Amino acid sequence: MRFYNQQHRFYCGVDLHARTLSLCVLDAAGSIVLQRTIDASPDAFLEAVGPHREGLAVACECMFAWYWLADLCLEEKIPFVLGHALYMKAIHGGKAKTDKIDAHKIAVLLRGGLLPQAYVYPKGMRETRDLLRRRTFFVRRRAEALVHLTNTNSQYNLPPFAKKLAYAANREELNLPERFADPSVRKNVELDLALVETCDRQINAVELYLTRTAKVDDPQAYHRLRSVPGVGKVLALILLYEIHDIRRFPEVGQFLSYARLVRCAHESAGKKKGTGGNKIGNAHLKWAFSEATCLFLRTSEQAKRWLARREKKHGKARALGALAARLGRAVYHLLRKQEVFDAQRFFAS
Repeated sequence: MRFYNQQHRFYCGVDLHARTLSLCVLDAAGSIVLQRTIDASPDAFLEAVGPHREGLAVACECMFAWYWLADLCLEEKIPFVLGHALYMKAIHGGKAKTDKIDAHKIAVLLRGGLLPQAYVYPKGMRETRDLLRRRTFFVRRRAEALVHLTNTNSQYNLPPFAKKLAYAANREELNLPERFADPSVRKNVELDLALVETCDRQINAVELYLTRTAKVDDPQAYHRLRSVPGVGKVLALILLYEIHDIRRFPEVGQFLSYARLVRCAHESAGKKKGTGGNKIGNAHLKWAFSEATCLFLRTSEQAKRWLARREKKHGKARALGALAARLGRAVYHLLRKQEVFDAQRFFAS
């Protein structure tokens, strides 16, 4: 957790919504000099904070609508701080919760040096990153439809599918609707098949667009990621755009925590209280490393042997988690040291 602790003349907390925003400006002594709800537009915001522009710092919570405010502050040379939504517990701690109260609490946290920071992803790269995340959304919807087809087959106690449904030729050969006698069940299966086919077309189209048009700001890092066995063009793009700048993680442990690849221990009075904070971090990076681990196992016999040894001692789930964390550690070092993947070093310890 990183806190913003720079000193300013004025501190502006913004509770941001799609159409309106509530702002509260505090001076260095903590007194409220401005508290207002305005339209969520650049002109309205600049007009409101105009009298306090000299020495102003602005902070808002990391929700869906922060892009335009971050870009506006960058253009106007106003220090901008993005608050980490899951860490900002003080916003939800009071008995009453309104936009006005939230804006004041954000300003108080900013002034007191207790505002937990989220990363302000730079303009110009967000668009490609968001498109990659949208592709992941369609991949998951496709997977859900395939799982539903398998579950429907099990509900009616029919023989298991002889071939994998992930391939269009197999789905056509199995002729899934004809396996069911009831017309409504057939319609249900046809809907799933139509959804899978639609997702396939959209996924293929967006992957073709990304591989042809995505601007890779760091081609050397991209090719280093491609050197990892099992990491293809699209997965390398996901890792590259989700990580962006590896230098923002001074230590490998911070990177593994951000990627949700390690457990966070809870301890009190010398006693372990389990783990927590599993949902704090980058869910897309966690998915990417999980996918990379599975593809890595497909292409590496040495990785399969390593996993089998770990699996005997810790079980399959923990063994896969350990391999994903090891892969994350390797990615961190190859980006920091500007090296390619070395399998011998990867399995040395």
